[in-house]
Amino acid sequence: MRVWFNRTFSSVSAAISLIRQADPAGRFYLIYSNPSPHVAAARTAHAFYTEPRGLEMDAYLDWCLACCRDQQIDIFIPGKGATALAAQHERFAAHGTRILSAAPAEQLELIHDKARFYAASHVAGAPVAPFLPFETADQFDAAYAALRPQHRQLCIKPSHSVFGLGFAILDEQRSSAALLLAGAAYHIGYDDFRRGLAELGSCRPMLLMAYLDGEEYSVDCVGEHGRLVCAVARRKPATAGQGQLIDMRADILGACAQLASTHGLNGVFNIQFRLGDGVLHLLEINPRMSGGIAMACVAGPNLPWIALSGFADGYGRVHVPAVRDGIRVAELASATELA
Repeated sequence: MRVWFNRTFSSVSAAISLIRQADPAGRFYLIYSNPSPHVAAARTAHAFYTEPRGLEMDAYLDWCLACCRDQQIDIFIPGKGATALAAQHERFAAHGTRILSAAPAEQLELIHDKARFYAASHVAGAPVAPFLPFETADQFDAAYAALRPQHRQLCIKPSHSVFGLGFAILDEQRSSAALLLAGAAYHIGYDDFRRGLAELGSCRPMLLMAYLDGEEYSVDCVGEHGRLVCAVARRKPATAGQGQLIDMRADILGACAQLASTHGLNGVFNIQFRLGDGVLHLLEINPRMSGGIAMACVAGPNLPWIALSGFADGYGRVHVPAVRDGIRVAELASATELA
């Protein structure tokens, strides 16, 4: 069975390796594509194809369809163009290719827009932190006046972003220069930000939120069209260098099951939570494999394998091992030569 991963995040290399480890008979022939041949997944997949650069999305979808047809792809697991491809299942099925999408297209659009997603989220036991959207200095001032009296520290983040890009904690005491010189990452001076926003006139949609200062939980999951099949929760200690703890909190697992059902989540996805004043809060859904997927799999379930074999054969035929709750995990970097 020929399986194609197109351009996506670097965790695909770990996922391909995990699938191959669980598939000694070689039932799945794994293909990866990327515009650059100098990526780790080019070495871990059975085959590698070079993707074209600079295509608009419609042209890219046409290229994907031609690739599936010409390479006789049975299962397509998209990274790039995943939201657009989630609306193309019938078109690809006509050529014999099933697309493994993390959710229906309309749900993916909602999940990627944090302002809309937060407004629509009502998760028992894991509320979203208080927030207000803004795009201008006046809107920011009004949001700050509303939120600051209720919360000792606020932060900003873009409504559309990945990897935490654009996130910053607002510091009311120090300038951005002082923060930079002090090595305070992910901080920005309140006055500097307010002045810069006024100079810009407007900005992309942003959120002003209560800052959550507790530990973060990253939960790697497998779902079947809204049913939570498996989840592994990793707790990230506040102090670096201690690895991560597998912490299967019942409230977190319940929240993940609710979110999977609400959004029709499917295949491998990741949900993040964070504590603030001792209360668990929902941060976001990543409708893709997380960067820590390999650490989650150390706890027992091989999540990429479970998702792929369940999608191919039905989850009733897939064994899901118990999670080794309480263990400490980490990733060890190793160097290699790239072709």
